Amino acid sequence: MRAILSGCQHSNQQSELELELINVPEPFATLTVTFFERQTQATLTVPVTRMVNQHVVRVAFNPMDLQFEQGGRRDFSWELYLNVAQSTMHGVIQIESEALSDRWQTSQTSSCQLRCDAAGMAILNSHTHQSATEVQVTAINLVDDQLQVVGTRQVNPEPLVQQRLVLKDKSDQHVIVGPVVQDTRQGLVTLSLPLAELPLDTPQVLYIRTTVGEETVERRVVLARSLAGQTTELVTHQHRLVMLDKRFDNALLVTASVAPSLPQRVVNAVGQLRQVVKWVAQLADKVNLTYLSRLFRHGHTPYERPTLIFESFGGRQVSDSPYAIYRLFTRLYPEFNCVWSINRSQRHFCRQHDIPYVIRRTTRWVRLLGKASFWISNARFPLWIKKPDYLTYIQTWHGTPLKKLGLDIEKVTMPGTTTARYHANFVKEANRWDALISPNDYSTQVFRTAFGFNNQILKVGYPRNDALVNSTPAEITALKRKLGIPLDKRVVLYAPTYRDNQFAEKGKYTFDLPFSLAEFQQRFGKDTVLILRMHYLIANTLDIRGYEGVVFDFSRHPNISELYLVSDLLITDYSSVFFDYAYLKRPILFYPYDYQVYKDELRGFYLNYETELPGEIAHDESQLLSLISQKLATPDMSHDARFMAFYRRFCAIDDGQSSWKVVAYILQQIENHG
Repeated sequence: MRAILSGCQHSNQQSELELELINVPEPFATLTVTFFERQTQATLTVPVTRMVNQHVVRVAFNPMDLQFEQGGRRDFSWELYLNVAQSTMHGVIQIESEALSDRWQTSQTSSCQLRCDAAGMAILNSHTHQSATEVQVTAINLVDDQLQVVGTRQVNPEPLVQQRLVLKDKSDQHVIVGPVVQDTRQGLVTLSLPLAELPLDTPQVLYIRTTVGEETVERRVVLARSLAGQTTELVTHQHRLVMLDKRFDNALLVTASVAPSLPQRVVNAVGQLRQVVKWVAQLADKVNLTYLSRLFRHGHTPYERPTLIFESFGGRQVSDSPYAIYRLFTRLYPEFNCVWSINRSQRHFCRQHDIPYVIRRTTRWVRLLGKASFWISNARFPLWIKKPDYLTYIQTWHGTPLKKLGLDIEKVTMPGTTTARYHANFVKEANRWDALISPNDYSTQVFRTAFGFNNQILKVGYPRNDALVNSTPAEITALKRKLGIPLDKRVVLYAPTYRDNQFAEKGKYTFDLPFSLAEFQQRFGKDTVLILRMHYLIANTLDIRGYEGVVFDFSRHPNISELYLVSDLLITDYSSVFFDYAYLKRPILFYPYDYQVYKDELRGFYLNYETELPGEIAHDESQLLSLISQKLATPDMSHDARFMAFYRRFCAIDDGQSSWKVVAYILQQIENHG
């Protein structure tokens, strides 16, 4: 028996699901649908209200019944089950779903979304406490000297009327107001705004003005997805270049400038020529990879002297747990051959610290990898690299997972891959690992399922965190001096993740700070400094000019543990950095300014983000700044019951000897293999 969700319609306060029945026995006395909430285990059962035919039925329900108050919860995930009752039998069928993603507003501050999980089963997500000052749109384009936005036509229970687009400048003044749109199409409405009078060189924020009932409101337009596939640049008939962009909070910016002159177009042509040169270089790189992969296929014999190859983040750094293992191993056993696999950008660091290295993607690199005894990495090697049978591959990984990983990511949105290819490559790579380091039982369970990992797990804690456990006040003071941080000021560390939906094109990401540096400086600048540690994909987009002495950008600093040690407070969002920072028992704040978007559209989370974190959540800039003041006044969290429960779950097994335990494992492998 099967039941498949094949459609959904909405009107007023009612929604109606259409179900396709396959091999469901007839006749049946009653048919009902049960909604089962995953976290709270709450249930709601409603009867089938309409029989379209013997294979199709419909069930009506009120989406507001799927929202209730419990501990400040904002999100609910409901599984759907069809209950079949006959005179001689009863059956329960979990409802599957077609590949649909239907989202609709149930009120100004709540919405529902239908989707299917990785197993193809229907999930209905219900969201509350949304911002009443924002409105999500479906698409935005620059067409025929107009800005065109496609959005929803109604918010239950009230239809939206007298809709028009509004552009506002930084002073919150109306710049351009589009005409009233009277669009009678079901579901969607297209709003337009002429671009002829758009001011030059002043970014404008886009709003929608509408009438809901008897009230006229203006809400900022946001787009949850990337701008990929939409027309974001246009030269108008007035010879203006108009561009669309997304702000950090998914708001939409419209900017006009004078279109390039002939000399400027010549300069642009030179830039395009450089792009051609870049493409040629990329082609040469692909040819080189083909050559290197063939070298791996020839096979090698191992060095008689045990040789260890270390790599962090694909050669971009000499850092993290592999570096902690390397430093201890070479101090205790200097006669073994230890070599770092690096990109060319790391040569200066290696020379400065007397670290033997090999440049990635060279013939010497292939030879070393093929003849080594151990690979020790915190990320994945490319699949075209052949792992010899005699080699032990130790994967340290790079964090306790908050965001879903590997097979648990239901929809991969990163550029240059597909969900199926990403899953297949992840499992194939993971099962080349002979040993995987885990920091706690929670991570062990996630790694098994998300990686499809069947080999040995070393639950010893992350070697990189030994420094956090073993640090002394004198060492922290020395670190502050080395980094140039004033000894008499408190330190706030901001370390967010990057968003998969903020890529501009393959290999290019964007990011804006989601709070005002000027406001931070005004409120805290006298006795507090701010450290920025951005993801490497977006680090080059920051501009902190004018805030010298108050704001420090350490995005390129190779050892984030040193930044933890000198900080009094961590602010993050969805990055797993807080798992490591918790070792210090210092306060943590969470600032998920785009939580609903990130949770729904991107990877999702393993933990309940609203109830299982070791700190408070700020939902807007004002709340964030207030909480910073509170948390800086309470620097020690060892007496906070909620925090310490988190600590015991995720940090307790690390006794400051993780590096030594991994070194001992390596020595055992060397002895076992002669």
